[in-house]
This record gives sequence, structure tokens and C-alpha cells, in this order.
Amino acid sequence: MKYLVRILRLIAREQRPALARGAALSLVVLLMGVALLGLSGWFITAAAAAGLAGAGAVFDVFRPSAMVRFLALGRTAARYGERLLTHDAVLRGLESLRLGLLRGVLRAPLDRMIRLRGAQVLNRLTADVDALDGLVLRLVLPVAAGALALLISFAVLWWLVDLAVAAWMLLGWLVGAGAVLWHMGRQAPAPSRRIEAATQAFRSRLIDLVQARDDLAIYGLLPRQQAQTLAAETRRLPLRRVLDRADRRAGAALMAVSALVSGGALWIGLRLAEAGRITPAAAAIGFFTALALFEAAAPLRRALSDLGRMTDAARRIAPALADPVPPPTSPERATARLICTDCAVTRPDSTAPILAGVSLAVGPGETLALTGPSGVGKSTLLLALAGLHPLAGGAITLGDRPLDQWSEVALRASLALLPQRSELLTGSVAENLRLTGPEASDDDLWAVLEAVQLAPLLRPRGGLDLRIGPRGQGLSGGERRRLALARVLVRRPAVLLLDEPTEGLDDATARAVLAGVRRTLPDAALVLASHRRAEVDFADRRLAL
Repeated sequence: MKYLVRILRLIAREQRPALARGAALSLVVLLMGVALLGLSGWFITAAAAAGLAGAGAVFDVFRPSAMVRFLALGRTAARYGERLLTHDAVLRGLESLRLGLLRGVLRAPLDRMIRLRGAQVLNRLTADVDALDGLVLRLVLPVAAGALALLISFAVLWWLVDLAVAAWMLLGWLVGAGAVLWHMGRQAPAPSRRIEAATQAFRSRLIDLVQARDDLAIYGLLPRQQAQTLAAETRRLPLRRVLDRADRRAGAALMAVSALVSGGALWIGLRLAEAGRITPAAAAIGFFTALALFEAAAPLRRALSDLGRMTDAARRIAPALADPVPPPTSPERATARLICTDCAVTRPDSTAPILAGVSLAVGPGETLALTGPSGVGKSTLLLALAGLHPLAGGAITLGDRPLDQWSEVALRASLALLPQRSELLTGSVAENLRLTGPEASDDDLWAVLEAVQLAPLLRPRGGLDLRIGPRGQGLSGGERRRLALARVLVRRPAVLLLDEPTEGLDDATARAVLAGVRRTLPDAALVLASHRRAEVDFADRRLAL
């Protein structure tokens, strides 16, 4: 529950005025509904009594009927304003929630980010945030407005009718509706959580089915994946029926409570009218007021049916939220000198070092090649040099200070890494390149494309406006690799770490690409994790691991 409270505080902190106005209008809507039904009941009963007494000609029908119209129109306007304010505030609050959540994900450790799968993670985050829209709209505001409406109705009934009627109405709704909703709150969370889990399994399997349909068809696994996808949906449907039955039972129980409370209020009112303590019209006020308060309790069923889903979503989201990033400033830049002294690194989730006692130094304009068999730790060492993997021993210095003393903004402005696997975005070539340099001009973009030998290939196909599909569809493996390298060059870093940068290229193209990198960054310090002769020959020095 603490996670739900944290999410609620975040939304309320950023949208307090709008939520306060929306909550006030929610209360006005309920009170106007109660007043409308109570006044209508009094008006009908009083008019009938006046007619039976022969006083119908002098009975004032204009002011009560005008008030009925005012309450009906006012309730409609208040409902519209309440929906407008509360939904707008909640949507803005969820926007802030999404931004904080994405900031938290982006600040996660690298080993965790590597394990994230884009489509599935996005689906999970979207579903979790969407689940929380009911926290304010269907739970907090209705509970607060309903409780206040009940207390105000109690006070008004005490004043207009009698304490006995008011007390019966208050205790009846508190005890009856409280018991029904408490029982619903105990039954609903478990199936709600299981429904959400089955829904996410269905969506994940459907995403896998769509994205990998070609491979699945080639290996004859498409029917099996289809069956697994349908199985997840088949598991969800019985759970949905269980929750729907609980919801219907709670609705029926609330209607029974409404009938009991309203009937009791009418019986008490008639007894008081027989005793001459109130008029028959006043007795009708109590009956219709108790009946109208059903509107305050009924919406809570839906919120309680989603309580398990909301609780699980808040439990996943709240710990991952991050505070806003301060406004960007012009970061300081390091000199092109990287020194690693007696460094040791381990693999993620392991304590055994795969490299130990590694020392290297690379300065402006120098190129160092890291060589060694596959699995020796070249990529892990590059991650450590980029500040993305913790050291098990030793120290790394960038420029004139230890690597861990650089701010994240300054470090990324000075040092860049091209990992073995780089993702391209769905969009144009220019949009992919400007991911690392939003202010880069078209001439700057063409310059880096020339450096990686892509410009002649892209110009006939649309140039910077060429559209790229998911995961670089529309480009060959070598073209995707070079476009990722060009995107790194847009940043003009002082230190550039390259993990097998010419993978998928023939030797002549590889040598031309490496020469273009050096022309683009003549004073940068380059460190290459290399496995091919063209890269080793390009380097000034080599370090065998």
C-alpha cells in the first residue's frame, strides 16, 4: 500500500490545484444528486398531501420545480467540469510518472539495461502506468467525495427531518456498504493480479509472434507460438469471469443495502409522521436521500476489482522513479588522455576476475588495439573504461582526474563507446544520427557518413531522408554497423572506444572506414577491441589480453 501512497503523492504534488477543484466538483455532483432526489420526493409527496387536503390551489409549485430544474442542470454542468478537471489532472500526472519512470530506467546499471527487451519493457511500463489512472479517478476521489457527501447528508437530514432518520441512514450505509466493499476488497486482488499477468503474457507472446514470425515459420515453430499465445488468452478469460461474478455480486449486495437503508429510513419517517413529529413530505426526504447515496458507493466496486492490478503496478513503478534531471549546462570536456592502472574486471553477476593487472595509456591522436581470443574480456574492459562496468581493482583516469569523479554529463560529452550491438531507431537516417547530436547540421551529418563510406550508398536511396525500419530493416549488416559508428562520430568525443567497429566489412572497406574515423577525430584517443588484421594494423600500439 505504501507504493500506492507514493504514486498518489507524486500525482497530487504536481496537480494539486486541478485535483482540488475536481474533488470539490465531485462532492458537488453527489450533493446535487442527493438534493435533487430528496427535493423531488418531498415535492411529490407535499403536492399530493396538499391535494388531498384541498389546498392544491394555494400550494407553491413554482419554486420547488424551479429548484429541481436548477439542480438537474447544475449537476450536469458540475459533472462535466469534474470530469474535465480530474481527467486532465490525472493524465498530466501520469505524464510526469512516465517521465520519472523512463529516467529511472535510463539510470539503471548497464547489465540490467542489457537484459531489457525493448518491446516487452515498453509494453510492461505502459500497462503499469495505465493501470494507475484508476487510483485517483475511481478510488481516491470517489471515496473522499462519498464520505463527505454521507456526512453532509447526515447533518442536513438531522436538521430537516430527524436525528433518528439521519442516524439510520449514516450507520446503514457505513456498515452495509463498508461490509460489501471490504469483502470485495478481499476477493478481487488475487484474480486481478492473475488477470494482469495473463494479459502481459499474451501481449509478450504476441509481440514475439509478430517480430519473429519469419524465423518461426522457417523452423516450423509458428503453430506452437500461436498455440502458446492463445493459451495465455485462454487462461485470462476464466479469471475475468471470476472477477466479473464478484463484481456483480458486490453490485447486487449494494443494491440490497440501498433497499434496506432506504426502506428503513421510510419506515422510521412514517412512524415519526404518525407520531406528529414530522410531516409525511419530510419522511419522503429521508427515503429519497438514502436512495440517492447509492451513487456514492456504486463506483467503488470497479476500483476494488482493479486494486490488485494497481497495487502490483505501483510496486513495480515506485522504486524505479527518478527525480527530474536538472537543466542542461555546457559540460566541461576532458583532454584526450585515458590511463588504466593495474585494473581488474569481472563479468556481470560474478566475483571471479576475468582480467587482472591490466595497465594501458592512450593519449591525443593515438590508437590502441586490444587483442586476444573471444571471451577474454575485451568488451568488458571497454565497458569499464567507459564507466559502465565497475572495477574489481585498480584505477582509471580520464584527463586529469579519476573516471568516477566526472559527472555523467561531462563524461558522456568527452568519451563515447560503440558497443558490439547498437540499436537503430525506426525513422530516417538523419533522425538516427541526430540522436547523439540534435544540433548537427546536414553538412555535419554528411561529413560523418563520408567518413564511414556510407554517403555514396545512401545518396541514391534518399540520403538523410531514407527511412529505416525496426532494428535497421532496409540496411545490410555492414551498413547498420557503419551508421551506428557515424552516430558516435557526430558527438566528436575526445576519447572513442570501439568494439569491433568494422565487423561485417571487407578489408578494403574496413581500412577506409578506420581512416575516415581518424580524419574526423584527428586528436582523439582511440581504443579498439579488435579481432581482425585490418584493425590491428591501423593501431599505433597493441595490447594482448
